[in-house]
Amino acid sequence: MSNANQEEIPVLTEEMLRRLDRPGPRYTSYPTADRFVEAFGPAEYAQALQQRASGAVVGGVPPLSIYVHIPFCESVCYYCACNKVITRHHDKAAQYLEALSVEIGLHADVLGAGKPVSQLHLGGGTPTFLTDDELARLIADLRSKFKIAPDAEVSIEVDPRTASPQRLAVLASLGFNRISFGVQDFDPEVQKAVHRIQSFESVRELMDAARKIGFESINADLIYGLPKQTPESFQNTVAQIAELRPDRIALYSYAHLPQRFKPQRRIAVEHLPPPDHRIKMLGGAIAGFISHGYTYIGMDHFAMPGDSLAAAKRQGRLHRNFQGYSTQPDCDLIGLGVSAIGKMGPTYSQNAKTLEEYYDALDHRSFPTVRGLSLDRDDLVRRAVIMALMCQGRVVFESIELAHLIRMKEYFRQELADMVELQALGLVELGDDSIQVTAMGWYFVRAVAMVFDRHLRVDQVRERFSRII
Repeated sequence: MSNANQEEIPVLTEEMLRRLDRPGPRYTSYPTADRFVEAFGPAEYAQALQQRASGAVVGGVPPLSIYVHIPFCESVCYYCACNKVITRHHDKAAQYLEALSVEIGLHADVLGAGKPVSQLHLGGGTPTFLTDDELARLIADLRSKFKIAPDAEVSIEVDPRTASPQRLAVLASLGFNRISFGVQDFDPEVQKAVHRIQSFESVRELMDAARKIGFESINADLIYGLPKQTPESFQNTVAQIAELRPDRIALYSYAHLPQRFKPQRRIAVEHLPPPDHRIKMLGGAIAGFISHGYTYIGMDHFAMPGDSLAAAKRQGRLHRNFQGYSTQPDCDLIGLGVSAIGKMGPTYSQNAKTLEEYYDALDHRSFPTVRGLSLDRDDLVRRAVIMALMCQGRVVFESIELAHLIRMKEYFRQELADMVELQALGLVELGDDSIQVTAMGWYFVRAVAMVFDRHLRVDQVRERFSRII
């Protein structure tokens, strides 16, 4: 990062961080997944697919992306809020792959075989729970029904504890060109407290191997706010990650919601860092990564200046989907596997959250959709505004008005009045024809976007979300 850019980075005071420390959505979608309804089921999802297949889509058919959820893990990480199945019985994967094959086929039956895919992502759970042969079968099933573009982003999440350099070479041979390592924290006491032990040396070996093999992008995930973490210990982890030089870093805030996520009940509340320590961790991490040459992308993402994500940020081409920030234009997303979320035209969908329900649907050759949402006109207008703020840091009134046939100052009269407070805090600049997020505001862009969230206006119970800080 150039010195010129570094001078633009605002000083994040603890007072500012504390003032804006409240729960809020990450806006990987709008409306957020907690707003999905059971009235949207297999028939509604099939109709959305048919509309895409027929080309009856306003503005043309967008690119196609696929997400595959692999739920299995050999052991539980206590902080985890993902949908997962803890088992050491690897034979469970066989039935799951059979079901995935059926689900892939159902999509091809409606959309037509050979539709081009620009993004493919395997997440979990632990995708590397599958053997090399099982992964090869899954990729073969996908390629038999879809055409994965030569320049497609093909990514996979990897647990460093279950990988090796040899395994990474196999992944590359299967077509994976992007890889993400779940690190979270390097401190031994923190690792013990969350039941996830992995050494710095093992992660370094894997990242070095991934680089030599030729993966186009290497990502590392970190979490702050975990039990036994201190600002000092987490600063050490930040320095260690920076030393490894991954192309991208995702920095997440731990949300302690034991009433929703059973594994979190094994975390003693008294071991969690107090709010002032969390704030110091975030401020220290942001300053640390920037000092090591990383570009702050927004919210929870950092990238090396030469990375495509950093280039997209500079050029105003950022997009956002269920995987976070992306360089890909707005895609239709097919979600495959238990609990997977998809986006098709003006709809969202989610699959069954239990294996039993998921298998039962596919045994009957039915889409395993159990809930979703058809967006109304207001949802579409607000999504456009929120995504413009989250991705470009700017809303030009005319563009929203022409696309949605509204008058911004009338439609969002209350919201724009509320933005005055954020302007006073230095987070936005309000003009006659636009809203501009400031350099300071980028660090709190969720708080800016939340002003336009209709659902939060009528529902102030926000403990379902992680904290902004």
